[in-house]
Amino acid sequence: MSKINYIYDTIQEENEFSLSLSVPVFNSFRPGVLGLGDIYTEGKYQEALAAVYDLEGFTSFCSQIEPHLVIPEFLQSFLNWLFQDIAQEFKKGELTDAIALWCKLPFFAKFTGDGVLFLWDTSDMSALHIGNVIASLINVSRHYSRDFLPDIKKVVTKSPFRLRCGIARGQVISIGNGEDYVGACINVASRIQKLSTFSYAFSRRGLSLEKHFPANNRDRFRLIRVGIRGLGEEELVYVDKAEFSVLDEKEQETLLA
Repeated sequence: MSKINYIYDTIQEENEFSLSLSVPVFNSFRPGVLGLGDIYTEGKYQEALAAVYDLEGFTSFCSQIEPHLVIPEFLQSFLNWLFQDIAQEFKKGELTDAIALWCKLPFFAKFTGDGVLFLWDTSDMSALHIGNVIASLINVSRHYSRDFLPDIKKVVTKSPFRLRCGIARGQVISIGNGEDYVGACINVASRIQKLSTFSYAFSRRGLSLEKHFPANNRDRFRLIRVGIRGLGEEELVYVDKAEFSVLDEKEQETLLA
């Protein structure tokens, strides 16, 4: 994405003032300002795992007095922490001149205004490696409340109180020269991170506990059925079993698959 920063001249016409741009600058207002490269290039499909992190309470945070004085500081701290925590989750150990990883880092990242979208290439990733990615992403979401939030509260007020995470598997299509991606799995991940009071959720589509998670890590999840707003379909998703257990019986019955 690119900033559009035109410098305007002022011209007077009779009793009115107008703004003006040179013809070349005016004609440059085209899709190229989006910074996507050649958008007419045929899109390439990519098997991917999409993860959408969202800062719950960010709108309220931005509504405080003089937000321009706190938002940049918060976002710099948050983004630095987020990327470092993800990197540490994927780090297996240190070699002489390299870092050993449990699995791949994301091949794409995009700031969304109140969170971050990450994409992982799953085309040659084993089932257990995909499960490792999901488990690590969930850990990062929990680390926000445990590690990041106590420190940032000493710096700014009304800090976003939770980092939600939605995860879905599917195909994405590159836009232009791979500067951006679209796909149903991105939409699903974005929608399911907003479910009820759950801090995370991941779609059952293409993911199963038996195939993607070791036996000792399956009991932490609960399968539920939800309607996906804007997509017009029901989706089976896994959520945190402990968070599900605190819902009232009526809501539990509504969600049970």
